[in-house]
Amino acid sequence: MARVTYVQPDGSEKTCTNFEGMAVMHLAIGNLVDGIDALCGGVRQCGTCHVYVDDAWIERVGPPGEDEAIMLDALSDAIAVTAGSRLSCQIHITEELDGLRVHIPKEQPGV
Repeated sequence: MARVTYVQPDGSEKTCTNFEGMAVMHLAIGNLVDGIDALCGGVRQCGTCHVYVDDAWIERVGPPGEDEAIMLDALSDAIAVTAGSRLSCQIHITEELDGLRVHIPKEQPGV
C-alpha cells in the first residue's frame, strides 16, 4: 500500500492510502477529495482530474504519455499547464510512489 497526499488550493491536505495499481484519480474519488471531478471516468477525455505533481515527485512519476500530453495541450487554453501537470487518471500508484504529493488546481477545465 502507498499513501498519496492531495493538497488543496488553500493549503489544506488529505492523505489517503491505496492498493497498488489504483489511479490517483480513483483514490481521490473513493475518498471524497474535493477538486477531482473526473467527469469522463478516467479515459483522458475531459481533463477534470488535472493535478500538479509536487516538484519533488515529477521525475519519479514520469512524463505524461502521448495521449495524455495531447489532452493537456488541448486544455492549455483553459488551464495553466506546467511541467508538473498530469491527469490523475493516468498516474497509477506503485510502492515507489508512496508519499506522492499532488496539488489540486483552484478550478478544473469546464467545471
